[in-house]
Amino acid sequence: MILQAAGLALLAALSPTTLLVSAVYLGSARPRLVAAAYLAGAIIMSLVMGLVVIAILRNTGLQHHSQRTPRYGLRLGLGLLMLAAGAVLARRKPKQPDPDNAKQGLVSRMIANPAPRSAFAVGLLLFAPGITFIAAVQVIATANASLEATTAAIVVVVVINALLVWLPLLVHIFAPGVTTHYLTSFNGWLRANGNKILVAVLLVGGLIVAITGIVGLASG
Repeated sequence: MILQAAGLALLAALSPTTLLVSAVYLGSARPRLVAAAYLAGAIIMSLVMGLVVIAILRNTGLQHHSQRTPRYGLRLGLGLLMLAAGAVLARRKPKQPDPDNAKQGLVSRMIANPAPRSAFAVGLLLFAPGITFIAAVQVIATANASLEATTAAIVVVVVINALLVWLPLLVHIFAPGVTTHYLTSFNGWLRANGNKILVAVLLVGGLIVAITGIVGLASG
């Protein structure tokens, strides 16, 4: 259970936007304070949403052996949804950034002037659950596991999901100059390839979840 959920959480963590925001905050006037507020928002949103998803799925009884077909049907559905989302993004032509466009995205406006409060809000906003994160949590929610195992699994998923927030912050504590330099250099590559990364995450994650669902249905 934990390994499968952790693998999906790792895919969910591979968000170019998350790392871009980390780069901006760690290059600000108060890098550690602002980045720590960003991390707090990310952890709180991930934990709360994870617990909500688990509560919803557990209340439907999907962790019981008698609900095997609905459980794997849900996984198949999530996998197909991720594949569809990846296919749509792959076909859509990425918008080119327009420096003269005054209408920036909400996140762009919020990170324009880095501060702890806005960073905390950005963490909450960016870590609202996506399909891949929900797929990771449903593995935990539908497993017939003890409270201790479920708690450990959700903690692992939440920590991995915020990987691109706490890892740059941790490295920055020990090597601030090097971290800022490489994150800034990496910024341009991420902006150019962010859509491709997102498509790859959705397609790989969707394939894994869909195959798990199909195998579970076939063996039931």
